[in-house]
Amino acid sequence: MKYKWLTAAVAASLGLAAAGNAGAGTTEPPSDTTAGSDAPGASAAPGGSEAPAGTYPAEIATDIGVTDDTITIGMLADLSGAFSGLVTEIVAAQEVYWDMVNDNGGIAGRQVELVIEDNEYNVEVQQQKYDALREEVAIISQSTGSPHTASIAADLVEDNLLAIPLSWYSGWPDPEIGQNVLESYTSYCVESMNGIEWLNKNRDVQTVALISFPGEFGGDGDAGARHAIEDLGLELVYDGAGQVTPPSAENPNPDQSGVISQVVASEADLVWTTINPATLASIMAGAVGQGFTGLWSGNSPSYSYKMLGTEVAALLDEYYIQSTYTVTWGTDVPGMQAVVDEMTARAPDLVVSDVYIVGWTEAMITQEVLEQAAMNGDMTRAGIVAAGNEVTVDFGGLAPTQTWSGDPNDFIVRESFLYDVNVADYNPVALSEGGGSTGSDLLEGPYTGDLAAAYAYDGPCFAPTG
Repeated sequence: MKYKWLTAAVAASLGLAAAGNAGAGTTEPPSDTTAGSDAPGASAAPGGSEAPAGTYPAEIATDIGVTDDTITIGMLADLSGAFSGLVTEIVAAQEVYWDMVNDNGGIAGRQVELVIEDNEYNVEVQQQKYDALREEVAIISQSTGSPHTASIAADLVEDNLLAIPLSWYSGWPDPEIGQNVLESYTSYCVESMNGIEWLNKNRDVQTVALISFPGEFGGDGDAGARHAIEDLGLELVYDGAGQVTPPSAENPNPDQSGVISQVVASEADLVWTTINPATLASIMAGAVGQGFTGLWSGNSPSYSYKMLGTEVAALLDEYYIQSTYTVTWGTDVPGMQAVVDEMTARAPDLVVSDVYIVGWTEAMITQEVLEQAAMNGDMTRAGIVAAGNEVTVDFGGLAPTQTWSGDPNDFIVRESFLYDVNVADYNPVALSEGGGSTGSDLLEGPYTGDLAAAYAYDGPCFAPTG
């Protein structure tokens, strides 16, 4: 079957894609703790169950963002920029999560209040909005974007403030880059190693074409892909690293014909992508329309299940293998039922989405850190930073268990997930209807390839210059 070029309208509809560690320091837990199963302040633990009662001390030190009654959590989220279609759903999942927590008593008897700022996926706006939050919040539960989060990284350390990035740049575990950044899941770099190794072993991929955006996102994904290609003895038949033009407000549908022609000429077994869904749809449609028959896969933000509602659905079903950091909507893991039940009860008009899992797990990390700080009797900024070094978060299978304590090489996440795209199962219904599917079948995961298992972390895979 030949696939014609996507219309600009279809490409525009898919303009959504995504694009550390707490600083050292300890707080001695107080010796005076409250006992008893009916102690006030017992709260919802991650997943929606009640936290063990009697774990909070009689007095808890507080400062910015925490009062006797409230905990203020901030978000720097792209609500109107290039990735707003993704981020608004992630934010919606966090809103549902914190409503659940508040209805179960909050954290240490305090209700969570959210302050959400739109960073417009703009570094300058990110810095402005950070200045608006820095004297108001106890922790930032989402910061959208790699360069955006990097632009406030030094300020986070100066302000004793933690942030969870909506970015999977491999620099965040490096204390010189992401000292107060609690990265979630694996990096673009390690994900690429896993994806290419799995495809080599399970789909006999021998030749690879790389295409990516410039910058931390594309560079990090490329670095991991090159590592895999070299170590597995594969052949790089087209190097399109940094050659794909990202869409922008001024140029929402850039000409990708040069990249397309190179992909077609490469006759690669696999095109590994570090781009966004609209660009993937455009390049795939163009290449397959010119007779290219290789497989496609790439870093998670390259793909969106919403593409299955467009004219490229059959193409994706035939040629695309999805790589992800978390499980997708409805995957049979212990933590999924709480997500489904709470999202359905509290936001029934929303449509099923894979990225609710991202917002949910961001909130789980945030709650676990705040709970630990409360149990330590220190919910000051410094106490919250210290708590970030102490926790281990079990996501109930939604994502690999994660911690941020010790040497980064010991705690970086090395697992990812591989899914087959199945358009026949795609059923994006409202949550209130029950069921629904984003059209993905789990192939393997959490998966750690030999390359990722042996990878020695000594800093970011990619470091931007200039």
